[in-house]
Amino acid sequence: MTNDSDILIVGGGLNGPALALALAQAGQSVTLIDALPGAARKDAGFDGRAYALALASQRLLAATGVWSRIADAAQPMLDIKVTDGHAGTGPSPFFLHFDHDEIEEGPMGYMVEDRHLRRAFLEAMDAEPGITQVDGTVVAQDTGPQGATVTLDDGRTLTARVLIGCDGRSSGTARRAGITRTGWDYGQTGLVCAIAHEKPHHGVAHQFFMPPGPLAILPLTGNRSSIVWSERTETAKAINALNDEDYLAVLRPRFGDFLGEIELAGARWAYPLGLTVANSFIADRLALVGDAAHGMHPIAGQGLNAGLRDVGALAEVLVQAARRGEDIGTAPVLERYQQWRRFDTATLALATDAFNKLFSNDNPLLRLGRDLGMGLVNAAPALRRGFLREAAGLTGDLPRLLKGQPI
Repeated sequence: MTNDSDILIVGGGLNGPALALALAQAGQSVTLIDALPGAARKDAGFDGRAYALALASQRLLAATGVWSRIADAAQPMLDIKVTDGHAGTGPSPFFLHFDHDEIEEGPMGYMVEDRHLRRAFLEAMDAEPGITQVDGTVVAQDTGPQGATVTLDDGRTLTARVLIGCDGRSSGTARRAGITRTGWDYGQTGLVCAIAHEKPHHGVAHQFFMPPGPLAILPLTGNRSSIVWSERTETAKAINALNDEDYLAVLRPRFGDFLGEIELAGARWAYPLGLTVANSFIADRLALVGDAAHGMHPIAGQGLNAGLRDVGALAEVLVQAARRGEDIGTAPVLERYQQWRRFDTATLALATDAFNKLFSNDNPLLRLGRDLGMGLVNAAPALRRGFLREAAGLTGDLPRLLKGQPI
């Protein structure tokens, strides 16, 4: 069997291109398959979507040559303020305040708009000769002793030694491999948009916990912020059906007036919130990365960051195996990736699940307990520093790329 490349990646969102670049720059030949044509992805305008990149994720992007393409468009997150309360009545007196000066490495993370990040990935892949980009939809896949084969909707077949699914929570790659999932719906919907405001945000990110769900206000460049707002599903449907002015009228009492007048900047989005974890991250000559392996509540903004940890770990495992002369698609090699990432992602998924359940309610005893807990943590510098390093992605068994080092 003659393979078209060493590695086939299905999914051209963010994790797929990041993995393709990491592997190709380390000497592997990669084919990336995307259902959306490249021209459509590259020409995208601002649509309100943005990502909170932890410091460790920024290091991976720097190590793969992507960061230099977006650095000027990135907004550093200098502080995080966490509060609890009700819409229209303001926060409780207990709060958490994380200041980036408490760690030596610099800003704890950066906000980057979706359009800038996707374009940077596409440009970096265009400049990398080890990556072949293919437009198309995978309709069938097969694995055997020599490698993996996929069939596209136009009848073409592509082969490689290993197949990687980066195709989201409804991963067809996982489904075709017979990988089942465990998870549940939260009965919440995430409302996402960007706003322009009168006053500067000074690089401060806010997380306001309300009984229906949290509201995150995340700084973008200029006097703009990204909003990730969780509401109970029926309420969210009604809010999302409103025109822009009425939508803002609902948002304003939740948002407050600390940044002055606000207006929408870009499109509005809504998506259901739930927890979903693949029961295995690997199968025969196959591995899953990012949302294809694990999807969690956005309460801690760790979805993309967890995916980039997968990218760093899998790239390191495959590249080191190839250098040792191993067949990179065999079970012992892929099992190293699963052992590295499965416990960490399961722990993170359960932690976000627990935080959502703890904060998305109006039980007075729980409110008292969590408010006192926030006050205690805020008064303890060592605890604050630990939480801050966790938010920056600097804890745990980090892949080399997330330390800013080559594989």
